[in-house]
Amino acid sequence: MQDIKLIVDYGILGILLFMSILVLAYTIERLFFFSSLHVKNYKTKNQLERELTKNLTLISLIGSNAPYVGLLGTVGGIMVVFYDIGMSGGALDTSKVIVGLALALKVTAAGLIVAIPSTMIYGGFLRKVDIKLSEWEDEVA
Repeated sequence: MQDIKLIVDYGILGILLFMSILVLAYTIERLFFFSSLHVKNYKTKNQLERELTKNLTLISLIGSNAPYVGLLGTVGGIMVVFYDIGMSGGALDTSKVIVGLALALKVTAAGLIVAIPSTMIYGGFLRKVDIKLSEWEDEVA
């Protein structure tokens, strides 16, 4: 059961850290791209749209799946707490249970900390995509 505790503490939190680094990296890349974009350099709307939406799918996927990764860690942490209670032979130490549950819930909080900004960033970039496509249509007309 200690393996599950290590997986929750290091594995799940590591995955969430990796997800947040990906979102940060792609956000920076997209910000540089949008700041240097000239819509008149694109011949077709589809070509422009492909370039505008590059890497946005990953940001969206991280935003929608990070809470589930956090929930998976919470379930694992609660399993460890229940196992420890069962192995204690019925001697229930309330403070250990509360600390164990609090530590399990930290993973859910970490998942939400990754998901909420990712979803907001994705929404902001979708708005930028709409604006740039509109600018392209104005250039063509």
